[in-house]
Amino acid sequence: MIRTVVSLDEDDKRWLDRRAEEEGVPMTELVRRAVRRLRAEDERPTFDEVVEASRGIWKHGDGLAWQEKLRGEWDGRSS
Repeated sequence: MIRTVVSLDEDDKRWLDRRAEEEGVPMTELVRRAVRRLRAEDERPTFDEVVEASRGIWKHGDGLAWQEKLRGEWDGRSS
């Protein structure tokens, strides 16, 4: 692992130390988790990318007719 120096506000450092003690892990582990979580969030596909990737996935007839039938069931109607 590479070591690095991070400057924190006093309140943030106290919170981090307290949280690390509560979880029984080193403060550095919490920082590593936070970086991993931020990277995962940043690398998540956008809405447009998900729509593009799922285009053409429905292969069972008219999708709109299926939606209307399903929504009719929610309202207690049958199509």
